[in-house]
Amino acid sequence: MANQPEQLTLKIGVLPIVDALPLYVAQQEGYFQQEKLGVEAVLFQSALERDSALQAGQLDGELNDLVSAALLNKDADRVRVVRLAYRGNEKQAMMTIIASPHSTVQSAADLKGKTIAVSKSTVIEYSTDRLLELAGVPSSEVQKTEVTKIPVRMEMLTKGQVEAATLPEPFASLALKQGSRLILSDSQNGIGQSVLTFRKELATDKPEAVKGLLRAYERAVEQINASPEKYRSLLVEKAKVPEALKNSFPVPPFPAGQVPTRPEVESVVDWMVNKGLLPQPLSYEQLVNSDLLPSSK
Repeated sequence: MANQPEQLTLKIGVLPIVDALPLYVAQQEGYFQQEKLGVEAVLFQSALERDSALQAGQLDGELNDLVSAALLNKDADRVRVVRLAYRGNEKQAMMTIIASPHSTVQSAADLKGKTIAVSKSTVIEYSTDRLLELAGVPSSEVQKTEVTKIPVRMEMLTKGQVEAATLPEPFASLALKQGSRLILSDSQNGIGQSVLTFRKELATDKPEAVKGLLRAYERAVEQINASPEKYRSLLVEKAKVPEALKNSFPVPPFPAGQVPTRPEVESVVDWMVNKGLLPQPLSYEQLVNSDLLPSSK
């Protein structure tokens, strides 16, 4: 009995968004169990609550983004990004700037001087600024208002309490179905990215546990990409896909095992330094560990 180690259970913080589907598929299909791992997906309603839980030691890792990861490393070397989880693509955007049905905004240029609801100091604000920049609208020419909880942000948008909002899926699709208008999205440029991030000491002291989780995760991604419709009901349940979208919302493709590129990380870090979110740049190596991904052989 003494030689039987206890199954390690990893707690991963997630939001109710499509990006988390591979974690749930790996759980459902028993892939984590086959790696002798327990994995508990802990649901949060805002990025702030999720990140606070990791800082408090209540999580081993989280499905977050590069802005979140860099903020976690701002005053201590806490975490490493170990895998890209999702990015906007032609089949399914990740971040979308949407105008309220009660607003006069019809194009990116119309956003000048208008109010956009975002979650500040997050990938939502980063994506907003980069999408505006690509459309020729300086972010300084819009008014951003802080609404951290995604469902509240969507509700304010549809009620006309803000003129525009940046939303992830499935909230963006629901807002559009309810009469809001798509202004800009990252479907063509992949600006929005989510990542799997773990405590640095876990990646350093228990790399086999993280490798096992990533092997299970990879199998889940392969299954989803091969048979997306098989996992529709799970996506509807876990991503809180609204009733109005449960049959039409696409089960999106997920990227194969990779980490964010150096230019992608540097773009986020530069933005954060310019915003005063970081006192100085963090290097690629201070944020990303690519050594734990399953071998591509």
